[in-house]
Amino acid sequence: MSCSLCQGTLCRRLCHPADACGQLLMSPGLSPSRRAAMAILFAVVARGTTILAKHAWCGGNFLEVTEQILAKIPSENNKLTYSHGNYLFHYICQDRIIYLCITDDDFERSRAFTFLNEIKKRFQTTYGSRAQTALPYAMNSEFSSVLAAQLKYHSESKGPDQVAETQAQIDELKGIMVRNIDLVAQRGEKLELLIDKTENLVDSSVTFKTTSRNLARAMCMKNLKLTIVIIIVSIVILYIILSAICGGLAWPSCVQ
Repeated sequence: MSCSLCQGTLCRRLCHPADACGQLLMSPGLSPSRRAAMAILFAVVARGTTILAKHAWCGGNFLEVTEQILAKIPSENNKLTYSHGNYLFHYICQDRIIYLCITDDDFERSRAFTFLNEIKKRFQTTYGSRAQTALPYAMNSEFSSVLAAQLKYHSESKGPDQVAETQAQIDELKGIMVRNIDLVAQRGEKLELLIDKTENLVDSSVTFKTTSRNLARAMCMKNLKLTIVIIIVSIVILYIILSAICGGLAWPSCVQ
C-alpha cells in the first residue's frame, strides 16, 4: 500500500509499515526475512497515562497517538485490541500497569499478546511495586533495551514449528475483543498514526548517545578551563598581596 494524503486531517502522510520503515528495512545489518517481518512498530509500558518505558522501531507520532489510547484504557485488569486504520493497538492492563504495542493490521494477534505477556513478566520481575509510584520515564533508560530486544525477537519471521500456535494461546485470544477507536487531536481534527519512512530510530539512538557523550566531554573541558583560570587569578592576587606586605615585587622584606 502506497502513502496517501489525509485530506482535512492532522497528518501529512500515512504509510503502511512495509513502506513506512522502508529505510530501516533496507538496513544492511538485517537479513531479508528479518527486514520484512518487523511488524511490531512501537511498545510502551505505562501507569495510566504516565509512560514508564518505551521503544519505537521506526519514526512516527507514536507518543501523540499513544497518549490518547492510554487515556481510554480503564484501570481494571483487562486485555483488548483497538483497531484504527491499518493499525492495531494491543494492550494488557494489570495492577494499573499497561503494556501496549502497535502493529500493522495483518500481524498475528497471538504473537502480539505473546510479546506483551513476555514484557509484562520481565517488567514485573525487575520492578515489582516500584512501578506504582515511579516518575515518568523512570524505567526507560534500563527497560527500553529490553523492549527493543523483545520487539525484534517477536517480530522476526518464524519457522513452521514456531508459527504453530498453542491451544492455550488460541483460547486466550478468543476472550480478547477487538474494538474500533476514533482518535481526535486537541483542535478537534481527526488524528492519524504517522510513520516516518526516512527516520531510523535505531541509528538515531546511537547518534543521540554519541551527541550526549560529546556534550558531556565539552562541558567537562569548559569546567576544567574555568578551574584553571580561577587558580591562575588566585595565584596572581596572592602574589600581589604578598608583594605589598614584603615591600615590593622581589619581596625584599621577606627574602633575606
